[in-house]
Amino acid sequence: MKKVAFIFPGQGSQKVGMGKDFFDNSDIAKEMISKASDRLGIDFKELLFEENEMLGKTEYTQPAILLVSSIANAIFKDKCNVKPEFVLGHSLGEFSALVSAGAIDYLDAIELVHKRGKFMNDACSGSGAGMMALVGLDDTKVEEICENQRKSGLKVWPANYNMDGQLVLAGLKDDLESLVDTFKEAGAKRAIVLDMSVASHCELLESAVENLRPYLEEYLLDTFDVDTISNVTAQAYNTKEEAIDLLSEQLINPVKYKHSILSKESDVDLFIEFGNGIVLKGLNRKITKKATLNVSDMSSLEKTIEALNE
Repeated sequence: MKKVAFIFPGQGSQKVGMGKDFFDNSDIAKEMISKASDRLGIDFKELLFEENEMLGKTEYTQPAILLVSSIANAIFKDKCNVKPEFVLGHSLGEFSALVSAGAIDYLDAIELVHKRGKFMNDACSGSGAGMMALVGLDDTKVEEICENQRKSGLKVWPANYNMDGQLVLAGLKDDLESLVDTFKEAGAKRAIVLDMSVASHCELLESAVENLRPYLEEYLLDTFDVDTISNVTAQAYNTKEEAIDLLSEQLINPVKYKHSILSKESDVDLFIEFGNGIVLKGLNRKITKKATLNVSDMSSLEKTIEALNE
């Protein structure tokens, strides 16, 4: 049997209609959506399947993405007895990974990331926070520019190391906008300020750390079935104590997704992405020669199971 890793996407993977095929064809999905709706007092069928403004709001985006990823993973596990070598998520996806690892119940995780989204939003409220996507610059050059600009008083930080030549920054939107020409002059092919009001994975979220930590202590379990890879360190952890510290630090430190894949690719034959779309599959094509399969609906589920049995 092939050695696999389970991977889970974060914010940006959401789309109205995600999870609908699972809901229409799986009792597991129906039950999980019903229980999640009861737990949070949110109609997840409406949130996921009907046009609405809530899906774009961080405190609703996060539980929605986690729920769909957890459904995809649960249905896969019901049909295919494959234990991963490790689990890994991108930002919010680390919480989905912990559900898969048995380190937190999915309903507790849904409530936890709902609170996480609120705390992130509160921390950035009124600050003019934002994020920027950069394409075409190497990490060292971006880090150098950000460090120099912080010395001059600007608030800008690397936030997501997605792949070579693609990095997302976080900070104050005005500061980010003021640096568009600077990055382009340094060789960036694109420098785009994103339509976001939250600055993830930077020092602007200090207050969110303080608010989130008690809930991490309450909801996380000390029962890891497999190792989870930390966004902060790109290394494995498998205890509640480590999880509390690393998930707290994750809010104010960059996501080392690229580093995580590169550090662990030799341990597996392939990766399987669970959740809506193929965001991580797309990144992995640029990072590793190892194949990435995906489970985003019933058709891709069957194709992935077939590929594993070849």
